[in-house]
Amino acid sequence: MKSIRGLLLGTGAVIFATAGAQAADLPLKAKAVEYVRVCSLYGAGFYYIPGTDTCIKLGGYLRAETALWTNSNYGGAYNGVAGAQNRLSNTYQMRSREDFNIDTRTATEYGVVRTYADLVFTWTSGSYNGIGNGGTQYSTGAANSSGLTSVNGLSTDGISGGSLGVYYAFIQFAGFTMGKAVSSFDAPWTNYPGNNFDGLVGGSGSNNGVNQFTYTADFGQGISASISAEDQSQFFTTAIWNTSGISSSGVLGGNYGVNALGGTVSPDIIGNIRVDQAWGLFQASFAAHDNHAAYYGATEITGHPEDKWGWAGQLSLSIKNIPTGAGDVINVQGVYTDGASRYNFQSLANTNYAMYGGSDSAYQSIGFAGVSDAVFAPGTGLSTVKTWGMRGAYTHNWNPYWNSAVYGAYAAVNYGSTGSTLVCAGIAATHLLTAGSTCNPDFNISQIGTITRWTPVKNLTFSGEVTYTHLDQKFSGSATAPAISGVAKPAAVYQFKDQDTVSMLLRAQRNW
Repeated sequence: MKSIRGLLLGTGAVIFATAGAQAADLPLKAKAVEYVRVCSLYGAGFYYIPGTDTCIKLGGYLRAETALWTNSNYGGAYNGVAGAQNRLSNTYQMRSREDFNIDTRTATEYGVVRTYADLVFTWTSGSYNGIGNGGTQYSTGAANSSGLTSVNGLSTDGISGGSLGVYYAFIQFAGFTMGKAVSSFDAPWTNYPGNNFDGLVGGSGSNNGVNQFTYTADFGQGISASISAEDQSQFFTTAIWNTSGISSSGVLGGNYGVNALGGTVSPDIIGNIRVDQAWGLFQASFAAHDNHAAYYGATEITGHPEDKWGWAGQLSLSIKNIPTGAGDVINVQGVYTDGASRYNFQSLANTNYAMYGGSDSAYQSIGFAGVSDAVFAPGTGLSTVKTWGMRGAYTHNWNPYWNSAVYGAYAAVNYGSTGSTLVCAGIAATHLLTAGSTCNPDFNISQIGTITRWTPVKNLTFSGEVTYTHLDQKFSGSATAPAISGVAKPAAVYQFKDQDTVSMLLRAQRNW
């Protein structure tokens, strides 16, 4: 009996010991899950990054669009195969884009620290250019009608036309903005007073961001002022033409010499004063731009012209709460430049024009024109180019789902007596102009358009837009032109004549 009782006690001890050991191995109570919390400090859409006091917002859009009667989603049929108006010209151009942006903000004892990045992934259809033997060659969609093989930092893979772009990447802290952001010179609507069409002249536009170091002082009641040093090479330089390199084919493409830009020496210095209140907005902007040319000839021993500073001034006005309806707005701006033409012909506007049309006295007619900041010839100094322009729009909301806008733009380019003499002397040496023709590189360009948007549900918008452009060129007479294989134009006599073009843009966009 004692043996049985000892056996039972021993077995019980083992069981309790085992149970105790198993209880010791059980996990402790799990820490409560920290769910993502809404951050209401900076508006809708922000959330706290778990474990931090930093708020983050993700956003973007997906866009599909088709441009008609042009080879560019950025502008009209202004040059290249689009301006040729022949079988190489596109009837349509298609583009799809996904935009992704990341906005982070953290409250500190110095104020809010903000970072912002905006990335785009794009596919654009391309064009076929002549290669001079009856054949053609496909150029990827990253090339547009301005002749660029990449646009706004977008790099093409050379196969499908796909591209990756960085629009914005900046830090803001204690009134400073550092990185790639919209220029302080720009109006708040950048290139778009009421339009979707990218190529409006008549004002500045760096809507895809320019590298800068900017300080903004906020005086309260919507009044602020900014001073900025901004990279001039990306958006604020057109060309500095060395007229000794003028060729017949170049002139017919709107190039009055070889582009002889030197390295970047000074950023553009920009300042603005802004009043942004319930009635609307007023902004005055000023920019100083250093024109730094390369050499007179192929090597450094040929010498060079001295630097010459250009400048630009712009006034912008927005009027809200107008009696035509809730949300209606009028946006207008005007600009004058001297040696800083990009502040009139913004970053997505064309600076070279070569547009063909019909003629009753020659094989065809042509209107060509070019924009530069300055021109020079061997042994001369820089002669700056002067421009002025304006653009504006009126937007009316028919109801919560429909709105329409009408818009217009105008720009005038003047080479001055010295610049015109240099350009025309170079053209005369090519024997391009026929007897009795006159040379004048000045020109004007005007644009007018309308757009209607339909938003059937929140953040989904369909739009249709038509833009008319008129090129008022100042050459008279005709040219005995050489063959231009890239646009399949034969050697023939072409009449100098003003040109017109119409383009349409159809777009669907879903914001998120």
